[in-house]
Amino acid sequence: MKAWKLLIAGLTAETLLLGLAASADTAQIEKGKDLFARRCTGCHATDTNKEGPRLRGVFGRKAAGVSEFGYSDSLKKLTLRWDDANLDRWLTDPDGMAPGTDMVFKLNAPDERKAVIAWLKSLVAQ
Repeated sequence: MKAWKLLIAGLTAETLLLGLAASADTAQIEKGKDLFARRCTGCHATDTNKEGPRLRGVFGRKAAGVSEFGYSDSLKKLTLRWDDANLDRWLTDPDGMAPGTDMVFKLNAPDERKAVIAWLKSLVAQ
């Protein structure tokens, strides 16, 4: 009987922790969505190319991977896929990653970069 109580208590704690983690993830994604709307939509959209390429599905995509967008030569030369580390580096210093790139905007605050990246990850390709 005692083993069952421990098992139930453990499962309850795990469920609560998973719920808290999911809630934190949702909050991070919402923060990223808000930051994107306020700071990035002048040049980017999720589903259409603007001054910058569309960003739905960017996570995991090859750099300069939207075939109908006119990327800078420096960005075309990058041989990487957009993952957490590469997006963080890019948002920190685009010109440092691809000298001569057309993107001049930077997100200096690490927590803002993390939130925007979480939101970009949530945008699955269509």
